[in-house]
Amino acid sequence: MPRDYGRVRGLRRVREPSHLESIGLDTQGREQFLAPRAARAWSRLREAAASDGVELQVVSAFRSIEYQLGILQRKLERGLSIGEILRVSAAPGYSEHHSGRALDIAAPGIAALEEEFENSPAFAWLKKHARRFGFHLSYPRKNPHGIAYEPWHWCWKARTE
Repeated sequence: MPRDYGRVRGLRRVREPSHLESIGLDTQGREQFLAPRAARAWSRLREAAASDGVELQVVSAFRSIEYQLGILQRKLERGLSIGEILRVSAAPGYSEHHSGRALDIAAPGIAALEEEFENSPAFAWLKKHARRFGFHLSYPRKNPHGIAYEPWHWCWKARTE
């Protein structure tokens, strides 16, 4: 990992939470977890979307630093360079997923973790309503972190207003 990764990308090291709560199953049937306050906010957001006829699905939520390292190692083994990997994935220790506040969201009939998610009713609903629940799109187009556009990646931040 480049020594100056965090400084150059404008990313801080992320601590893992001491406690996680289940948010149910992801699209692959695996149990997923978020930090308690983020889990409650996700539940409220998902229920509000459902009441508007929009189904939001979880692709992934909390990921440990070790799990993120495994993702990076598998990509290296497939022949990707570290530069290519860091354009689409945050380095271990810097991913919002480590915080237990971020999740990757999908919608029925839309390929998971693909830009086409931005054309879904789910994305339109999130753009309009997610902020009310404390969620924001972390990696918009041309974000300052040099990470690829991820319309599916949303992170909860405690509101201070």
